[in-house]
Amino acid sequence: MSKSPDAFRTISEVADWLGVQAHVLRFWESRFSQVKPVKRAGGRRYYRPNDMRLLGGIKKLLHEDGITIKGVQRILREQGVAHVAALSQGLDEVAEPETSKNDSVVVPFTAKPDPASEQITLDLGESVPEPTAEASLAKPETPEQIAPKAEPEYLDEAPLLGGIATQAWNRTEFDDQLLKQIAPVAKDLRAVLNRIENRSAG
Repeated sequence: MSKSPDAFRTISEVADWLGVQAHVLRFWESRFSQVKPVKRAGGRRYYRPNDMRLLGGIKKLLHEDGITIKGVQRILREQGVAHVAALSQGLDEVAEPETSKNDSVVVPFTAKPDPASEQITLDLGESVPEPTAEASLAKPETPEQIAPKAEPEYLDEAPLLGGIATQAWNRTEFDDQLLKQIAPVAKDLRAVLNRIENRSAG
């Protein structure tokens, strides 16, 4: 700093010296009663060299040593202001500005797969056995056996749903208790249907 070592500094000058934001200094002032800058008209803060050293020691304990605020408060009570101030960087040293931890996080980018290439598979719990060598040598099926069986015009879905959904299917009136039980099932089903519709539309 170009000022005399004994000169008072503003909050922005001290923040630049420590490499922190000004609001951090105001926060520390609210947590550590030993930090007492001179306040002039309009609440403007001016920091003496001893105030700066104390803040430098607090910053080291919190940011470099990883001690909690309560831990630093205990150190100040038990070992005193002079001990913490002695940990500070020199008044002529300027700290590097601290960067947010999130600034250094690199998130790898992966391209979103083409919806047209995706295939929806539903596991209904029924496994189809692999054809065996004996089966491949067996008598070929007749056309009647190969032809797909016609689906009935109407399938009663209720037995497939099971549990609380089956109870709801067979009722015409609903009480509040049943509606509360059905709501999560209906929400999950709607979410699945939305995903299927979006994929088929895309």
